Amino acid sequence: MWCKTCNIETDENICPICGDVTAADTPIKVYWCKKCNVPIINLTNQVDKGYCPICGKKTRYLSTDLRPVFPEERLLIELLLDLTPYEWMDKSVWAENNRYYVNGKTITLPKELFQKADTDRLSKQLEEYKAGNTYEHFEQHMQQFIKANEYRLHYLIDEAYEFICDSAQKFEEENLVISFSGGKDSTVTADIVTKALSNPSLVHIFGDTTLEFPSTIEYAKRYRHDHPYAIFQIAKNNEQNFMDVCEDIGPPARMMRWCCSMFKTGPITRVLNGYYNNQQILTFYGIRKAESVSRSKYNRIESDAESVKIQKQTVASPIFFWRDIDVWLYILAEHIDFNEAYRWGYDRVGCWCCPNNNQRAQFLSRIYMPEKSKEWRDFLVEFAKKVGKPDAENYVDTGMWKARQGGKGLAAASDVKIKFTNCTTEDHAKIYRLTKPYSDDLVGMFVPFGRVAPELGRKILNETLVLDIRTNVPIISIQPFSQDGYDYAVKVRTMNVADHDDLQRMIGYQIRKYNACRKCLKCESLCKAGAISIMGDDYYIDPQKCVHCKMCVSAKYLDGGCTMDKYLRTVRSK
Repeated sequence: MWCKTCNIETDENICPICGDVTAADTPIKVYWCKKCNVPIINLTNQVDKGYCPICGKKTRYLSTDLRPVFPEERLLIELLLDLTPYEWMDKSVWAENNRYYVNGKTITLPKELFQKADTDRLSKQLEEYKAGNTYEHFEQHMQQFIKANEYRLHYLIDEAYEFICDSAQKFEEENLVISFSGGKDSTVTADIVTKALSNPSLVHIFGDTTLEFPSTIEYAKRYRHDHPYAIFQIAKNNEQNFMDVCEDIGPPARMMRWCCSMFKTGPITRVLNGYYNNQQILTFYGIRKAESVSRSKYNRIESDAESVKIQKQTVASPIFFWRDIDVWLYILAEHIDFNEAYRWGYDRVGCWCCPNNNQRAQFLSRIYMPEKSKEWRDFLVEFAKKVGKPDAENYVDTGMWKARQGGKGLAAASDVKIKFTNCTTEDHAKIYRLTKPYSDDLVGMFVPFGRVAPELGRKILNETLVLDIRTNVPIISIQPFSQDGYDYAVKVRTMNVADHDDLQRMIGYQIRKYNACRKCLKCESLCKAGAISIMGDDYYIDPQKCVHCKMCVSAKYLDGGCTMDKYLRTVRSK
């Protein structure tokens, strides 16, 4: 159940905070009208479900969700199935994953069909038949679809407007931001937020991951041109090359999507820090709970530090409860321009090489981005060989690479292993292995623990002390050290604290960052004070900005103290 007043989820019919009646996230079912040839969206608890609002005829249940199949995708599927070109042109064609509905009749395509398809042949045929592939019948069916679901559309708009206005009231107008990805969900969110707030000048942040579909870049340009009053900022990581990082730490996988921090969240954080410094902002996202299991666990409005990727923002999701068919109903009814990739058959438009992409998406990329697709496959095959996979091509083509975990077979995996010995001459002192020489950069990693005071340390030992921020009492001693078996090392002693092991564990996290940092930018996003910056090869914590919250050295917010621990950990390093 959902309380609109408090913007919280609750199991009660009455909100325990404000006492208002809560609204249920009522699931939908999609029915089919045989006479009108359109899908009809019904709430599962709707009294009059099962009847067409246009003709009044009885309908039948079809599915839990649908998306329209545009003429470009329809022609491709006809060719893939060796049907006569344009055979379905006058029909109402819809899809859900790999299941297609042609005038309500179900046709399921096995994923092997996409995997083994002759994409060179299909590309030539698409070009041959493109000119005769018209939109006339498609548009007629879409008009019927809009008419049949007019009530649903009005409900979606009214409810979203109310949520947006209520959420925005708690923030200054200049602290409202729209996250724009170029996908359909963020497109709808941007449109509905702009209209609800009657403000065409809102800040839009477009995260260019450098892995976008070419059509996404083109759409972002069109959107910027068509919305001249919007403040449109592009967040892009110009310091890293995706393929170089893949060579170093391996390609991203479903459970190890380092690319999100490095090429999306991190660059967006930098833009927000530049705009808003220490201010808290409200960002409208196109997140929907139906997209994935992980997103179904989110709240519609989220500010919890464990859930929000960028700590300076509260995230609000106006279309959180919408399904795919709702999104397309809004786009088509409101005549909104959208990313061309959806016309080709993609049902999600993120990074074109994302490990979450299914076989159909990979099939489409072989047709519409053949050079990039080949380059990526060739890399994956070579990577599979490097890490010792016996049948590298099968490992790649069946998608097994998407399930990989850890850094097995990678030289970089040794960097995340915290190697130390206990000092035999001093209590509560450890000697840590370093992968590079002791430097001021390492000393700067200790800023979260307190005031770094090199002037108070023993000069002959090049010692630096760290003082408790409240009591000004020394709690950490740092000094370069020589240790047999270690090319480079540092000796760290803790003092005047109740729990030496806990403090040394957090210190170990900073040693891991120093040894293994790949500039993933996760730490920048985690710091709501904007104290952490990673420029070039330098990881810098500004002592004037750091509030010593210790989030960046807490496993609660950063497992292992560094995201590289997750991506490069091997069984032996646990």
